[in-house]
Amino acid sequence: MEGRPLEETELIDRARRGDVSAYEELVRRYRDLALRTAVVVGGQAGEAEDTTQEAFVKAYAALGRFRPGAPFRPWLLRIVANEARNRRRAAGRREGLALRAYEDPRRGSDAAPSPEAVVLDQERRNALLAAVNALRDDDREVIGARYFLDLTELEMSEALGIPRGTVKSRLSRATGRLRERLVLDGTAGGSVDG
Repeated sequence: MEGRPLEETELIDRARRGDVSAYEELVRRYRDLALRTAVVVGGQAGEAEDTTQEAFVKAYAALGRFRPGAPFRPWLLRIVANEARNRRRAAGRREGLALRAYEDPRRGSDAAPSPEAVVLDQERRNALLAAVNALRDDDREVIGARYFLDLTELEMSEALGIPRGTVKSRLSRATGRLRERLVLDGTAGGSVDG
């Protein structure tokens, strides 16, 4: 069936048998999400591309250990997150989280915002990112996975390598600490879902 997009399970099966073009399609599908994951976990926008490429190479090498029928996305994101953590630790750097401009697809309005709204939005975004940057690494990771990457609890559990119940409690505590920081900084005008 020429032209029909392949299902993820078909692509994984073909990639496991050595079909490089099938793996290339998986890379195309998950590249942007992997990049965002590398930035969120690694905290280094400049390192994200290298981290992502290395993670895709490691994932390809580990395809033989991938459990057939398991969801691919969290498995891949766990590899990306581990690579980002390893690079961050090896470099001994702990710089601020530098997210690329995050375009929220739920905003989809045709009307251009006013210049004042644009400035306020940017100020809120900068204040929020500064507050997230000031959090501990594990708080940044769980908040980033949930709110910047929009992962489900199950996907977060698999990507971060922690039990699902731990995801809930860690996210709750991290969100509380983020709220406290925003209040202390006097920038609590926005909202952080809990």
